[in-house]
Amino acid sequence: MLNEGDCLRLGHFSDLHYSPSHLVEADRCFGFAVDDAIASRCQVGVVSGDSTDHRLDAHTPALSALARRIHHLSAHMPVLMLQGTFSHEPQGTLDLFRLIGAQHPVYVADRIHQVALCAGEFVPSDGPVFTGAEIEAVMVRYGKPAVVFTCVPTVNKAVLAAAVGVAGAATAVGDYLADYLAAAGAVNRQWRSHGVPTVGVSHGTVNGCQTEHGVPMAGFDHEFTIGALFDAECDAFMLGHIHRAQQWAREGRVVAYPGSIGRFHYGEIGEKGYLQWQVSPGSASASLVATPARETLCVDFDGPPDMAKLAEVAVQAVDEFVRVRWTVNEEHRQLVDREAIQALFARSAELKVEARVLPAVRSRAEGISRAATLPDKLARWGELTGVDTGPLADRLAMLETLDAQAIADGVLAQLRAVPAEATQGVLETPVVVDRGEPDSLTPVAQAPSPEPSSMDWLTDDLFAGQPA
Repeated sequence: MLNEGDCLRLGHFSDLHYSPSHLVEADRCFGFAVDDAIASRCQVGVVSGDSTDHRLDAHTPALSALARRIHHLSAHMPVLMLQGTFSHEPQGTLDLFRLIGAQHPVYVADRIHQVALCAGEFVPSDGPVFTGAEIEAVMVRYGKPAVVFTCVPTVNKAVLAAAVGVAGAATAVGDYLADYLAAAGAVNRQWRSHGVPTVGVSHGTVNGCQTEHGVPMAGFDHEFTIGALFDAECDAFMLGHIHRAQQWAREGRVVAYPGSIGRFHYGEIGEKGYLQWQVSPGSASASLVATPARETLCVDFDGPPDMAKLAEVAVQAVDEFVRVRWTVNEEHRQLVDREAIQALFARSAELKVEARVLPAVRSRAEGISRAATLPDKLARWGELTGVDTGPLADRLAMLETLDAQAIADGVLAQLRAVPAEATQGVLETPVVVDRGEPDSLTPVAQAPSPEPSSMDWLTDDLFAGQPA
């Protein structure tokens, strides 16, 4: 395929995410990329995982559209498709594409191994890497391959967990892959000594890379480190899974993500596209070709949305994808008129509104939790509310030290100690006596009422002697 000293040109696509919800964006961008790669005379096409967004039925228009694009690409160049994340691309999803090659084959890499492209035919290794005998057999039968791929599809962590235990599975993935890449590096050096370019293809996270929202991916549970990837001794290492385009270089060799083919989420930064690679033994370069990804407009407010500002934005947001977000306190949530916002952006392609409501946090007695005793807590409450807690403190002491009967006896004793004079005495009131003289009013002394009998309402029968 290559003359001596020529570079191999490859088209590298990733994270197509074909699905009913992403069909328009994915097919517009991937269709552009396929046509551009063909027009640019790319010699090999590589899809580094997540061709679909989730499981697709055979009759789904999204699967049909993806198949047509891959078929069109394979009419002009061999195509290698890598198994991506199982949640996006369930195992077996790519098997169909083995059958749709046109003038050139479509090869599906769904296991860790190496594969050589020889005279337009993909020749895989029997094990994880080519053995010395396999290298010699390939060279004798086909001559020098156009390129040798080291394929590292998504690792099934469930299988690894069964082998090393659930607790160690997350970190063990990186260790196992690092060991494999180092072993593959020794084989790739042999291929390079024969003048064969080597390319790695994988789907995973590089520790320290950035997401499409600019967040660094740092942790111990990621599949790769930059050092491990360069240890594979690949001239070019093509990655998928992260949706932001980025690359690293060392001694002429390059590791790169093309990012997702289109913009599938709000807030994604950077251009979307595919990578055009030029690879030769010992060196590589990659350039991003931008696709016509949709433009998303994000408007955020720290408080209720400013309708005047939204009106200005809406004028410029015709046929665009708009997200409006705001943050309000719980008591102000009713101030936002969602219908008015939707009316402003009626001419936009899509409007997504997101409200973050801050719950009201009421501190009824600040610092009360730091008081050591219950009387101290009561005193603190009184300070904050302006209440005299002296009487309450006395009653609290009674509750803490006396039982219920003792408290009741004390209350009754206080009631009996009320002075008798409060309920006795002579009540003098004027009484009108009619003697035929309208102006004759004579005060008459009223006899005092008999003193009520002293009865205990708690023990005596208050209704004894009462007529039935």
